[in-house]
Amino acid sequence: MRHEDLIGKRVLVGLTFVSADDEVLEQEQFVGTVVSADAEDGVELQLDDGSRRTLPPDLDAFEEAAPGDYRLRSTGEVVTDPDFLSTWTLRHGADE
Repeated sequence: MRHEDLIGKRVLVGLTFVSADDEVLEQEQFVGTVVSADAEDGVELQLDDGSRRTLPPDLDAFEEAAPGDYRLRSTGEVVTDPDFLSTWTLRHGADE
């Protein structure tokens, strides 16, 4: 897959924030449509509320989604048939 293959695709994103000791601090989910993607600037999504979020350019973090309904835990929103899933774990440093 190339970065440009993501443009126009709908992506369901899951972020997990963990402490230096691997304790889950927070989880966040959102869905958006890819408006730009490249190896330097990352993958920019336009969310349904009109805001934008940018993800790192790592294509290995994007996997094709199986057809079906996905419920966002935080909002209860149901996302039907996204094109891709992308999950990330963000680790806080020991001094944070």
